[in-house]
Amino acid sequence: MSSSLEESPIINSDIENDVTSSQRNLVVNDIVEETTGWIKCRTVLGIMGFLGFANVYAMRVNLSVAIVAMINSTTPMPSNDSTLDVCPATGPSNSSAPAKPGEFNWTAEQQSIILGSFFYGYVLTQVPGGRIAEIFGGKLVYGVGVLLTAIFTILSPIAAYVDFKFFIVVRVLEGLGEGVTYPAMHAMLARWIPPMERSKFAAYVYAGSNIGTVISLPISGWLCTLDYAGGWPLCFYLFGGLGVVWFIAWMFLVYDSPQRHPRVCPKEVEYIISTIGPQDDKPSMSIPWCKFLKCVPLWAILIAQCGQSWLFYTQLTELPTYMNNILHFDIVSNARLSALPYLTSWVAGILISIFADWVLSKGWISRLNSMKLWNTVAASVPAFGLLGIAWAGCDRTAVMLLLSITSAFGGAVYAGDCSLINNIYRSYLAVPATWAAWKVKVPLKSVQPFQR
Repeated sequence: MSSSLEESPIINSDIENDVTSSQRNLVVNDIVEETTGWIKCRTVLGIMGFLGFANVYAMRVNLSVAIVAMINSTTPMPSNDSTLDVCPATGPSNSSAPAKPGEFNWTAEQQSIILGSFFYGYVLTQVPGGRIAEIFGGKLVYGVGVLLTAIFTILSPIAAYVDFKFFIVVRVLEGLGEGVTYPAMHAMLARWIPPMERSKFAAYVYAGSNIGTVISLPISGWLCTLDYAGGWPLCFYLFGGLGVVWFIAWMFLVYDSPQRHPRVCPKEVEYIISTIGPQDDKPSMSIPWCKFLKCVPLWAILIAQCGQSWLFYTQLTELPTYMNNILHFDIVSNARLSALPYLTSWVAGILISIFADWVLSKGWISRLNSMKLWNTVAASVPAFGLLGIAWAGCDRTAVMLLLSITSAFGGAVYAGDCSLINNIYRSYLAVPATWAAWKVKVPLKSVQPFQR
């Protein structure tokens, strides 16, 4: 696999062109710094993209905490759920918030189906979302994706009260909306961000997912303890409302490409074009699917993302339930501690990406080897961390420490395959990126209902 990556003309030609073009035009950096605007337009894109991902992940993960408050835990569970008491309860003295009986008597299997139903919609719009973003522009696709996610998030409490199956349908529709966000952003980064800035920039933007999770989990836990409006529905109303507000700002501040932006400084446009090259606003309608399927580097990315996604999405949806049912944390402590691994992942991901770009700028390592190195770190350290969590058993402190360390090193993925996908098939960037994501998430989410 390694030799195939090194020999791939697709990978090496694009990466070498990126590096050569960037080095040839480093002098343009000084011109860009003299832009007449007080902030660069691609910086605005980064901020809004960051806030967009923070918002959609806040809307995605709030159910992971809310479902703990929604379920009536005093109802006797079926005999096959007896494993929930594998760890002894620590007693009421360690509880920072009194537990309130929930309103729903869903079984563990039903809860798992609800938590996983989002992803069945999520995977359906990823590949078409990427192609639509390339044809019609990432601005509209990304914005509408967040807006639809927000609308269905606001409708979630109503759906839960109406019927269990209706709630599942709304969660699937929410996933359909959010599924286009990553491919749309892939397409926009390809148009806006110079190659030598992509590792760091992508880390900033995509780290919004971790920050959204860090913010959403503790706030959702606190909202669930309130008596107003039932408590847990506030999680959906708050973050759904913020999503609508974000959409309005996004449509006003962001544009598909530098050439279309009415307020961009001409020097910034000149710099971007000099490093990326001329951009065709009307991409070819033909897609080289055979080349995608035969591309060994793309399959390498797929395999890497499979392991990373399994860890990330299982932890994202199941961690609060595990901490409630197995480690017996109360809902407030549960929500706060569940956010800790994502905080460490965010901080470490930013620092590693900055360091990776600095090493590249010194010429100490090639771009391809840098991506391989950080992808290895992001895969191997979390693997050993998960083994440690299994051995830690009911030791709360050890489990939380290992989760935090595992997530921190997992943040290296932003300088690994997340950066690599931005350097292959740049004319069809969103298609291979989302094809890889789709091929990963379909098998992952199809088995989730059986994980319990």
